[in-house]
Amino acid sequence: MPLVRIDAIGTGKLEALGNAVHDALVETLGIPADDRFQVLNGQSTLKYDDYLGIHRDEGVVFIGITMRPGRTDEQKKSLYRRITELAEEYSGTEPRNVLITITETDAVNWSIGNGEAQYA
Repeated sequence: MPLVRIDAIGTGKLEALGNAVHDALVETLGIPADDRFQVLNGQSTLKYDDYLGIHRDEGVVFIGITMRPGRTDEQKKSLYRRITELAEEYSGTEPRNVLITITETDAVNWSIGNGEAQYA
């Protein structure tokens, strides 16, 4: 059950970006198609620089994915590639403008509803 947060300048691309991330999670990690939990935020300002020589502009998108541990490094790399491919296809977002982070947290740290720790 990944929890996805997407921050972008404006709101015009958010739905398409949400779809891109969800489809990439389903394709690369085998997340169930009905397992979508996303927070989509249209911001007026995001701060960024040209870190690692990657020039970013006002099309920058920050994607944070919180999920349980268990995926390999190769699965994560595949996910990063697929998200950027689909973000470009679905919303026109250039891959250089996509920053992705993954935070992993143990199963007991999740309550999916009803005040229960379903995975603990």
